[in-house]
Amino acid sequence: MSDFTLADLERIVAARAGASPDESWTARLAAAGQPRAAKKLGEEAVETVIAAIEGDRTALVSETADLLYHLMVVLRIGGVGLAEVMQELERRTGQSGIAEKAGRPQ
Repeated sequence: MSDFTLADLERIVAARAGASPDESWTARLAAAGQPRAAKKLGEEAVETVIAAIEGDRTALVSETADLLYHLMVVLRIGGVGLAEVMQELERRTGQSGIAEKAGRPQ
């Protein structure tokens, strides 16, 4: 089992986002802006779903890694820290999923 965490990935994305776009895919994606990064996130989400539906474990692992990476980039560009997302997840664990969904604005 790896000790690598999403917090580690968040730190790496932050460091690489500040690099030259000529030297870093992360910097290039960040420089392209949120619409491009979000589109790439959506593509990776679809590829992850396809891998899951097809039952391709190797592809599922690989595509999920791509999905998480691109999610961290989108969060970075949006100025949303992983801690904020984790706080929201923690808040939601205090109630059932059914109750949480029922309480969302329509």
